[in-house]
Amino acid sequence: MQLRKGNAHLCYKVFAMKEQKRTITSRKADHVKIVETQDVEYRKATGFDDVDFLHCAMPDMDMEAADTSLYLFGKKLSSPILIDSMTGGYEGAEIINRRLAKAAQDQMVAFSFGSMRPMLKDSSQAKTYSVRNIAPDIPLIGNIGIANLPTLNLEDLETAISRLELDALAVHFNPLQEAVQIEGDRDFTGVSEAFGRLCDRLDIPVIAKETGAGMSDSVCRKLADLGATMINVSGAGGTSWSKVEYARKGYVQGFGEWGIPTAVSILMCSKILPTIASGGVRSGMDIAKSIALGAKLGAAASPFLKAGDPNQVIKDWTLQLKTVMFLTNSKKLADLGHARVTILGDLSKYMFCMGIDHFKYSQR
Repeated sequence: MQLRKGNAHLCYKVFAMKEQKRTITSRKADHVKIVETQDVEYRKATGFDDVDFLHCAMPDMDMEAADTSLYLFGKKLSSPILIDSMTGGYEGAEIINRRLAKAAQDQMVAFSFGSMRPMLKDSSQAKTYSVRNIAPDIPLIGNIGIANLPTLNLEDLETAISRLELDALAVHFNPLQEAVQIEGDRDFTGVSEAFGRLCDRLDIPVIAKETGAGMSDSVCRKLADLGATMINVSGAGGTSWSKVEYARKGYVQGFGEWGIPTAVSILMCSKILPTIASGGVRSGMDIAKSIALGAKLGAAASPFLKAGDPNQVIKDWTLQLKTVMFLTNSKKLADLGHARVTILGDLSKYMFCMGIDHFKYSQR
């Protein structure tokens, strides 16, 4: 029997109301379990495979002396790596966050939580985010969703920021995920104004972060005007959050491959704001290519979540980065940012369509 359009919509509303009864905390647990156990990666490429460094056969440097350090929010990192936002606010999240924060502290890289919304609704969930005691020296970055911002009590948010001793706040932009999530927030009215108010009010840097579908130059420019300090592009090519939601009875099908490839987002946004490269970053080579394209550091989530030893992942990626620096005669990260690269394949086609001159990267 076919449902009429009105009846189908009514059935969906009833189903959605039932789904709304599921707590935010159970949804967060669902997300982590799906990422850990199911194939929810994009088939769409990041674009990194289309980037090749021009090999230097006579590097005038000691590879061990390659300096991968940088400062982020006034704190020195040993390597341009951020363990990106994953989770928080449910039983089990505390173990994940403390394990990864300790690895970040041990290796002196940056760490970011998942959304703090559960903590704002239930202060007892603060324990699942509280890691400053085991990560005293590294940048800690909080996280809140843009869809929640227009109705959020900013005093409560400021209290949470102070309680967790955060160095910066990431505001995640996830319209694709919300559009396909069965209980998603699909009304983004007023988010621009709310983001601007937040940037004006907070006394810590605000990072605008996508969640896997990428940032365009036009959106990045507007975010910069509103007061964003950095952009985390989180482009297509890594975990597809629409696929994650499809594993949770997604609402509208067909958007598993939607998004701007990570390398394209880096090229578009890095001329506007300091850029964090994320979305399919899976190696130190990917981070090196991101920096050559204009990013300041690279971020990833699932590789650290799935790793038996996240410390080793950081060490391996840093060694790969140092090797690239040696083979391009780049003594510092700033030198790597000007290393010669050739850009071919689909990425060069994207650049042509966006009016970005890909020849200057091979001629610099």
